[in-house]
Amino acid sequence: MLEEIINTYEDSVLIADGFEDAIIGVEEATMRVVYSVSKCIEILMKEMEYEEAKEYFYFNVSGAYVGEKTPIWCEDNF
Repeated sequence: MLEEIINTYEDSVLIADGFEDAIIGVEEATMRVVYSVSKCIEILMKEMEYEEAKEYFYFNVSGAYVGEKTPIWCEDNF
């Protein structure tokens, strides 16, 4: 999906380093990349335990504002 997004939107979107496999789409009205929260946590769990990965994600990743292109973090673990 990342390759398709880059080819389609090029410099119009902001990609979160290390979370490319968690991309689930693009919100076209604002040109923001949409990420799966559960997949992001799975990626972090390659280097840490679940609780640590979850805390790290919510504090350091989803809590960071990087301007109007800040990614959308989709809660998909229902």
